Amino acid sequence: MKVGVPKEVKNHEYRVAITPVGVHELVAHGHQVVVEAGAGVGSSIGDDEYAAAGATMLGSADDVWGSVDMVLKVKEPVAEEYHRLREGLTLFTYLHLAADKPLTEELLSRKVTAIAYETVQLPSGGLPLLYPMSEVAGCLAPQVGAHSLLRAEGGRGVLMGGVGGVANAKVVIIGAGVSGQNAANIALGMGADVTLLDTDLDKLRMSFWRYDNRVHGLASSRLAVEQQVMEADMVIGAVLIPGAAAPKLVSNDLVSRMKPGSVLVDIAVDQGGCFEDTRATTHADPTYQVHGSTFYCVANMPGAVPNTSTYALTNATLPYAVRLADRGWADACRADVSLAMGLNAHAGSLTNAPVGEATGIEATDLEVVLA
Repeated sequence: MKVGVPKEVKNHEYRVAITPVGVHELVAHGHQVVVEAGAGVGSSIGDDEYAAAGATMLGSADDVWGSVDMVLKVKEPVAEEYHRLREGLTLFTYLHLAADKPLTEELLSRKVTAIAYETVQLPSGGLPLLYPMSEVAGCLAPQVGAHSLLRAEGGRGVLMGGVGGVANAKVVIIGAGVSGQNAANIALGMGADVTLLDTDLDKLRMSFWRYDNRVHGLASSRLAVEQQVMEADMVIGAVLIPGAAAPKLVSNDLVSRMKPGSVLVDIAVDQGGCFEDTRATTHADPTYQVHGSTFYCVANMPGAVPNTSTYALTNATLPYAVRLADRGWADACRADVSLAMGLNAHAGSLTNAPVGEATGIEATDLEVVLA
């Protein structure tokens, strides 16, 4: 198979879909890999490293997209890339279609076979290709939130912690999954008073042992969320429903009653966000104000640390990419139920029910498509 890796074009997106190690592995399996010149520069990976691993370097994105059977990306195609989508192409990347009806319609009208990293799901319920970026986003959330708390940035002027005789910042994290647990770990390390909210008591029990009872774990409910958010200096939204739009758990009214200068970081923004007033922002303009509170809702947070993110992502995606290249998308999905769960669109049909529910587009049963 001929596999293409274009340069990412989303605002301040410095990641790339594969490392030279990944290229070497695909080439060793007998596949041809073409990489757009400069694709890895933002991740501190030079064209010479890709070439040494066996890749062919091409000068333009059109050349890459137009000459391959499968495209590997990091972020979903943006409007300026839509014209490169075509029938017969397999696209393997993060898509987050539940929050992006225009892209969903483009993929369907152009009859692309689209497999989303974030909906590949193990029998245990784990999301192996979302996991590494959830780790990164969770680790980043308290850092960007702490910066936004600075008075010069419009925040309350609160230090996360570490000063004797002064109360530590109160950080409330809604969602105790991968990103929430990592956010708790970093916030705790920064000296904050951390509270985790979740409806899954097993996750809260895990955090009890993981953090030696230094993180407060509370069963989530409307009242619990309201009480904790009103006391918080920083709120981190880390709720995920695989493939579906995130639930809105923090209302505009609740934000209006928060402490002036408080900060809200929405890790779930790719899926529409879990705050009512969430709207996607960019690294170039990451924050905005709502009722005197600062919202940080960057849709590609891990892009801020691209070297770490690119290597972590390739570690997770490479085995699946090799299977897709070795067997083709159909046989690979039939042989691996987890990978099949990642199929979101094929030949004009939407194949993910939660995306269909979120976008109002009728979905076809996955089994029908694979048959």
